[in-house]
Formats: sequence, structure tokens, C-alpha cells
Amino acid sequence: MSREIINIQAGQAGNQVGESFWRMLLAEHGLDESGLYVGNDPLQTERTGVYFTQVDSHGPTKYVPRSVQIDLESGVCDHIRAGPLGGLFRPDTYFTGDSGAGNNWAKGYYTEGAELIDSVLDIVRRQSESCEALQGFQIIHSLGGGTGAGLGSLLLSKLREEYPDRMLQTFSILPSPNVSETVVEPYNALLSIHQLVDNCDLTICIDNEALYEIAVRTLKIKTPAFGDLNQIISRVMCGVSTSLRFPGQLNGDLRKLGMNLIPFPRLHFLMPSYAPFYDPKASAFQKMSVPELTNLLFDRRSLLVACDPRLGRYLTAACIFRGKVSSIDAETSIAQLQRKNSSLFVEWIPDNVSVSLCSVPPVGQTQAAVALANSTSMQELFMRNLNQFSVMFKRRAFLHWYTGEGMDLMEFSEAESNTRDLV
Repeated sequence: MSREIINIQAGQAGNQVGESFWRMLLAEHGLDESGLYVGNDPLQTERTGVYFTQVDSHGPTKYVPRSVQIDLESGVCDHIRAGPLGGLFRPDTYFTGDSGAGNNWAKGYYTEGAELIDSVLDIVRRQSESCEALQGFQIIHSLGGGTGAGLGSLLLSKLREEYPDRMLQTFSILPSPNVSETVVEPYNALLSIHQLVDNCDLTICIDNEALYEIAVRTLKIKTPAFGDLNQIISRVMCGVSTSLRFPGQLNGDLRKLGMNLIPFPRLHFLMPSYAPFYDPKASAFQKMSVPELTNLLFDRRSLLVACDPRLGRYLTAACIFRGKVSSIDAETSIAQLQRKNSSLFVEWIPDNVSVSLCSVPPVGQTQAAVALANSTSMQELFMRNLNQFSVMFKRRAFLHWYTGEGMDLMEFSEAESNTRDLV
């Protein structure tokens, strides 16, 4: 009996991150690229039901990902179809529009997206009806573009209506301070944050600049491509769901994460971090102790979001250790960390850090840890976005693209005030 998660990837960023995430999942469960089992460890297939459906038609058992790929242009989905993972996904779970959202949030949310949303929900419904105990949904999207942000937000609000008691978890790629891909990012991001605040249970924020830093500084990749960044993201994504998929001494699932991490319903924006990151050439020289792992987790350099945790205070955090880690070590090292940096943790929540342990390490490593932290320093991100937004909004720049799709000026000012309240 496994608690299932349905994965939804929207837009270009979502589908590219999703592709590398499925790669990593296949490796962890010992499946090959067409979904057939090639491993030799019974633990690997025990709980594959979390992300895969088993199909026993003729010949060996095939594992099919429980995933929906959506995009308003067909380019990226065609790329996945034609690529090495093409034979993995069910053909009827791809859903593409023709015209594209063109970086326009209003197109994704109102015009193009609204026409297609029903057929997307049909696919999701078909996937969820075959589940025994649906745990929730995870949505991968970026907040800077049109499809991921607009259609992603629309999807969130529809899922919230249809499955009110299920967890909705999003991995949202936020616009980064210095590296920007599109000019209208502040608009799209703010409008999406406005939706995320109300309709979502857990938002795990990721941003490209911090990923570049990690790739260049610690992984020693001179010119990181998006592929390298996506790999960093998928490590964290696998870490979050690991205790659903493998047995461990201390279990955790999406619901437990949500319970322990979110003190107030609006404050559900989490900062992910991962340890150990190191240069692949240096891996033979690494031996990690648990206290070192813990310190690395809360170090600024292993965060996947460009903000400084020393400027805020941690409300709560959750650490997930993978590999041979004894429970006493984990508990004591975290207690020590809290004692040393007591000024960084809020005093009105006595034990802020929850721990879960899992005995199966990631592929190619002996120990690893993932932390999700709910910290007040997240406001840096929102303030930065707000400032860029208000500078553009004051002059009404680019607004005709949005109003032309049937949006109202009021929505912009509403989104702005909503985010100000959040900060």
C-alpha cells in the first residue's frame, strides 16, 4: 500500500526539470529508461507505487510514471517524446496547445489556458482514479514565464476546488536577482505568488542564481548549462519524497512535512538546501560526519534560493537524512546547532527542527541530507520582486499585453497589496 503522488509539469522549465527528476527516480528504483526493472535490491521495487503505476500486460512488468506533461507550445514535450525517456510516459498524458503563451501570464491564466484546462483536469482525474490512497500533487513550474506561471496558477486553483483535502506541493522556480531571462518576470511572478499564497500547501522556492553559484563554486563546473542546474533541483525533489518511497527508522510524508513546517497557512514558502555538494573528482576523498552534514545544510552556500538566512530567523525546519545515519547522531547534532545559533531560531516554537531518517542513500553517495526551512529571510525574495514590480507598474509599462487579454488593472494592485501583507 503506497500513498501516491501525481506529478504535473507545466511549461518549458517544468518539463525540463521534470525530465531530469524522472531520470533520478529511475536510477533510485533500479529501472531502465523504458520502465523495466533491472535492479537487484527488493527495497527498490517495494514502494514504487508512489510515483509509478505497474502495468502487467505481456512480458515483464513495466513501471509507468504517474505524471502529466503540459505545455502551451509543443516543442519541449516533443523533445521529451523523441528523447531517451520517450518510451517511459503514457502517450495520453502529454498535453500541448499550439499557440504558446509567449511569456504572458494573462494568456496562460485567462485566454489560452482557460480553453485547455478542462482537458488537462480530465487527464489528472484519470490518473487519480487509479490511485488507492492519493497523497497529493506536486507541480513543477517556473514563475517567470507564461505557461508555468499562468497555467500553473490556474491549475492550482482548479485542483484546490476539486481535491480540497489533498496536499498541493509546488516546486516553483523564482526569478533570480541578477540572472533574468525575460523582461516581464516581475509581473508574472507577482501574479503567481498572489495565487500561490491562497491555493497551495507547500511551495518550495528555487532560483537560478543560487543554482549557478552552487554549480560553479562547489561542483566546479566552469560553464553550467540548464541540465546541470536541473540535476541539483532533482536531487532535492527526490530527497523530499524519499521517506515515502523507502523504509526508514523515522518516517515522514508530505502531510507530516506540511504539519511540521507551516505555522501559519499563508507562510508556506520554504527554502530547500542539500548536502553534500562536492566536485565529482573529489568524491573519493570525502567522509562526512553527521554534525558536518547538519552544518552544511544550514550553510548559506547550500541553499537553492538566493537569500541570506542570517538576516532572518528560522520559524521551522525539517531535515531528511539519507543513508546510514544513527538517530542519536542526527538528533544531537541538530540540538547542538540550535544551541549554538539560538538567536537564529524563533523562541516561541520550542523544537523548531523536525527530523526524518531514511536508510537508502541516493545513487552514488553514502550519506546525504535535505533540509526544508521556513525562514523569515524569504521576504528578501518577495521584496526584491515587489520593488521591480512597482517600478514597472508605476509607469504602466508592458501593461497593454495583459489588459488586451482581458485582465483588469485592479488585479495587479490586488496582487501587489497581497504580497505586501505577506512580507
